[in-house]
Amino acid sequence: MKKQRWHLLVLLMALSLIAAACGGGDEGSDSDDADSGESTDADASESESDDEGETDEGADEGDGEASGEPVKGGTLVIGTTQVARHLNGLVQSGLATATPGSQVFASPLLVDADFNFQPYLAQSWEFSDDGLALTLNLVDNATFHDGEAVTSEDVKFSIETAKANHPFVTMFGPVTEIDTPDEQTVVINLSQPHPALLLALTPPLLPVVPQHIFDDGEDMKTHPRNSEDVVGSGPFKVVEFNPSEVIRLEANADFFLGAPNFDELILQTFPDSSSLNLALEAGEIDAAAISSASDIERLSAVEGLVVTPDGHHGLGALNWLEFNLTNEFLSDQNVRQAIAYAIDRDFITNALHQGYFSANPAPIANTSPFYHEGIETYDLDVDAAKQLLADAGYADGDISLKIDYIPGPDAIQKNVAEYIVQALAEVGITVELNQVADFPAWAQRVSSGEFEMTMNNVWNWGDPVIGVHRSYLSTNRVGVIWTNNSGYENTDVDELLNQAGQELDVDARKALYVEAQDILADELPMYWLNNTTFWQAYPENLQNPPLGIWGVMSPMHEMWLAE
Repeated sequence: MKKQRWHLLVLLMALSLIAAACGGGDEGSDSDDADSGESTDADASESESDDEGETDEGADEGDGEASGEPVKGGTLVIGTTQVARHLNGLVQSGLATATPGSQVFASPLLVDADFNFQPYLAQSWEFSDDGLALTLNLVDNATFHDGEAVTSEDVKFSIETAKANHPFVTMFGPVTEIDTPDEQTVVINLSQPHPALLLALTPPLLPVVPQHIFDDGEDMKTHPRNSEDVVGSGPFKVVEFNPSEVIRLEANADFFLGAPNFDELILQTFPDSSSLNLALEAGEIDAAAISSASDIERLSAVEGLVVTPDGHHGLGALNWLEFNLTNEFLSDQNVRQAIAYAIDRDFITNALHQGYFSANPAPIANTSPFYHEGIETYDLDVDAAKQLLADAGYADGDISLKIDYIPGPDAIQKNVAEYIVQALAEVGITVELNQVADFPAWAQRVSSGEFEMTMNNVWNWGDPVIGVHRSYLSTNRVGVIWTNNSGYENTDVDELLNQAGQELDVDARKALYVEAQDILADELPMYWLNNTTFWQAYPENLQNPPLGIWGVMSPMHEMWLAE
């Protein structure tokens, strides 16, 4: 590698590489990740944080703290297999959009590795005493790349655009109206207290776009300025957008927080992970996304790299076995619990995934502040499984089921599905592996209720209101992928989730989520397996690496390479 170039190696997991119709029923969806998170119920949500136990042995994690004066200049090249349709994160979720988009567009707030909010376009903010209004006080020196000032009207326009177009409808569902008493003040009025609102104002979820460009009557999902002559107020400007080959960004010298330390950021696209990894090893790129634990292990041996799962904690990518509760066998809670006892979660995590992910026996990611550590885990117990099947009237092994999985890299989905076939055979349940042609075919089977059991990978997206509620609320059975596709209904769970979504006191919120998770663990509409943690590797002398909850979906203006 050239000395002027720094080697940030972003090790993302398999499902983030799945292309095609990732928005389920949304025709405007991108191939950003396996979980676009589309939901149509205004009470859905999500959350995640860091998992301290998942680091490569022998790797030097580093502390991420800068030392000395920043070294200016240099180029970052990130390899990817994902192809973004555009850069406008107001209408599209996912890594392919948010990684470059968070460099091009600024947002009201930032969030650190401990889920603490930090100023960005908003220098201060405050909820009203009743929680029904949030006031943002904007900086007065932020400008768009075309020189126009960023004002409260731009923030208002961006929130209203996201509310009308973003697949995560819960982010701004409670917003009733937005007042702009002056150019630096935004007052967001709510129909109910909405603690997830602050997270919804951070880079992957609310890029602030220029109203003077986008408010022209064009459909925001297909607006030409989403990908042509893109104008934001972030630390980098777009100089080339050819996403099937390259997205090239240059430093914004007029960035309101000061010009970035490096001159250029490049995202280079590869047709598959094999060619991407070859380019990485040959020194042709500085950064790359990989799709297997074996690649993590291999690249961990590269001298001078820090390899760590820290960062991207807000995603909470949960791998689980999902049940169709309308199935004659799976409608029986005893059968679902028997299946859980027959599966060795630790074998999946430690053998199939080589210990690079962490077991996650709860509906909320184990990296989230709202994770329930004391939840029922259903550790492997073949005798308990057989007894539950006998209690359900199936002692003679006359249960036959099919299991689907998301097509793509095998490590996260297909390999686990094949293991589950074998594990359930040990307790007398016959399972057939059902292989579909591609992601759209899988999504259609699951969203339409044609499946019996399926492997799934669903992201928490930082707060349970955004990415967790959607899978369990009875009001969210809408025939769209990554909503309530199991057919689960429990009014007590509905009420607990709705209360938690409006509770501003963190401890009280946690208590509500613990109660809801206990009910879900008893009734088991899904059997939660593990958190497919996103890994990162970067040079030991990289200063200010992206270790916050959004990882590389955060602005990179403060990074630099110490000599």
